[in-house]
Amino acid sequence: MMVKRPAIGAEGFVLDHFDRAAIDNHLHAIGDRLMEAFGTAPPYSVFSDSLEVYGSDWTGDLLQQFRQRRGYDLTPYLPALVQDIGPKTSDIRHDWGKTLSELIDERYLIPVREWAAQHKTRFRSQTYGIPAVTLSSNSLVDLPEGEGAQWRSFSPTRWASSANHLQGRSVTSAETWTWLHSPAFRATPLDLKAEADLFFLQGVNQLVGHGWPYSPKEAGEPGWAFYAAAALDDHNPWWLVMPDLTRYLQRVSYVLRQGKPANDVALLLPTDDAWAQFTAGKDSVSESMERLLGPEVIPQILDAGFNFDFIDSETIAKTGIPYPVLILPGVERLPLATYRQIETYARNGGIVIATRTLPSQAPGLLETEADTPREREISANLFHTPSGRGLFVSDEKQLGKTLVEHGKPDVKTSSPASEIGFVHRKLSFADIYFVANTSNRMISTTAAFRASEPYAEWWNPCSGETAPAETNSTVELNLQPYESRVIVFATGNPPTTAGSRTKTSMSQPPRDVLDLGADWTVTFSDLGRTLHMDKLHSWADDEETRFYSGKAIYEKNFSVPPKILNPKIRVYLDFGPGTVVEQPQAGHPRMRAWLEGPVREAAQVFVNDQAVGSIWKPLYELETSGVVHPGVNHLKIIVGNLAINTVAGHSLRDYKLLNSKYGERFVPQDMENLQPLPSGLVGPLRLVIQEAP
Repeated sequence: MMVKRPAIGAEGFVLDHFDRAAIDNHLHAIGDRLMEAFGTAPPYSVFSDSLEVYGSDWTGDLLQQFRQRRGYDLTPYLPALVQDIGPKTSDIRHDWGKTLSELIDERYLIPVREWAAQHKTRFRSQTYGIPAVTLSSNSLVDLPEGEGAQWRSFSPTRWASSANHLQGRSVTSAETWTWLHSPAFRATPLDLKAEADLFFLQGVNQLVGHGWPYSPKEAGEPGWAFYAAAALDDHNPWWLVMPDLTRYLQRVSYVLRQGKPANDVALLLPTDDAWAQFTAGKDSVSESMERLLGPEVIPQILDAGFNFDFIDSETIAKTGIPYPVLILPGVERLPLATYRQIETYARNGGIVIATRTLPSQAPGLLETEADTPREREISANLFHTPSGRGLFVSDEKQLGKTLVEHGKPDVKTSSPASEIGFVHRKLSFADIYFVANTSNRMISTTAAFRASEPYAEWWNPCSGETAPAETNSTVELNLQPYESRVIVFATGNPPTTAGSRTKTSMSQPPRDVLDLGADWTVTFSDLGRTLHMDKLHSWADDEETRFYSGKAIYEKNFSVPPKILNPKIRVYLDFGPGTVVEQPQAGHPRMRAWLEGPVREAAQVFVNDQAVGSIWKPLYELETSGVVHPGVNHLKIIVGNLAINTVAGHSLRDYKLLNSKYGERFVPQDMENLQPLPSGLVGPLRLVIQEAP
């Protein structure tokens, strides 16, 4: 394999990750020189990105290593790696795959970690992909990191957080926003929040943003863009609300580092089955998992009200099974030693559930004949005898029902709500739940939380406000599209925080509504132009500002009656509900929020020269009680749109000369058919005067 997207002078073949001498040579010839540049202040960590050494399935001494580790010569069986040679095929492939995993652990991960330690830093690694690392390979790095927002299916993100939970590590990082709402400069603040929440739901509590393209001034606006979609820098006009977004991310990250994870279910990864299905050039454990796990198991666990971690045989050998429930998802091959541990776990009260099929074969050519009879005996005793404690679920669509029958859900909603996810952290004095609506529609339901403490309090991670949560065995949930909250159950007296509101404007009918949708003065600061807008509409609809990306300052005066002095009256700005965007049935190659707000894309709001907040996500309302006064008031709204409008208004950069000189090193994503997008206040905008709840 050739180096992907190499820098000038860095072209050539990827080094052999199974070759210790090659790794050491690279670390000393390149790594040592980099470290010298840091002097006495080494970096926080050195980083290994996702392993993408495609086709890496061999090394110079593989035959010798195979013989030493597996106890027989692979040479006469080499055809099994590329074709079916009969009953022994899977066993041979298993042994070859296991050997590859051992070599990548010993000859790449361990040397890099040792080298990092020698330089007084740590090794951060996205330990998934190819070569064939396993879940347990994460124990060989200091800072396992994930990638991938697929919270309801297998993802390398939960792979990393599971490893950290099993190893007792409190922080899990993840590469985030890599391909967010392509093309570059298309992503919105709501897109960022929506994807970040999917990472939080998988146990992540440190976000590594991808990425910040650096641009010289001569590059113009919006500057250079990385080949990956999300260009997250201050060339984005919506950057004025980035402090609000990052405060949200900071609060949630901090909260999710408190206490310990409270996941109930361990989902055994069928690593031995993955090895047994390797073929030449297609030898990734992690990339095999979605197919081996199937589409039902993970949604069934989550929809039943439980959360889970992955586990594998090597981890079980080291740590046991520190969960009340263990699921074997269609596992066929299982090391006999692992199965004996599972048998003991069940005998001691652990709940063991097998789906689809029962373990029936010991993995490996030499082990199959010796250990398979005992393997099948354990399956028979565990699942087919009156004294057996195992549960077999042939139809995985019944897995959730089985879990509920044998355990109490951690969070159970009164009506099906698969779009709601949660994370539970357990402290000695409190239970913390992060709850997120991952959909583009409002969800109203009630939820029962399996918390041991009596009093509940809502924490708003966007504003930092707290408020008592009304609990009577269940908690009312009214979650806006892509809304997230934290609920804390703690000891002590019920909280009595004043000034926080727990109900939305829909809980009370408005008494008076003032339409603010007309008669605005709009100043386009970067153009030096001021115009009168009779009625709110997208500035991209106007010829003069169609391709304008930047800030616009909206201003107007409005009058309110004296009755708002009544302290029982609530006054707020209502920008409208937003517009749902239908998601394609076949899915979408890029993550995005499927909702377009009434403010495109972000705004800071001032009433009578006093800042009252920002608008960039639902609920598109801002409290103005105590700021609006009787009589004439002045409203100023600074709106930033997307930089994509500027990009759409210019010819795309021509890379022909660069490509002819240096070769085509990357292809800009999704740049065809660019159009300016709606921008500014698109209405309706109302001032609502309402009896306070």
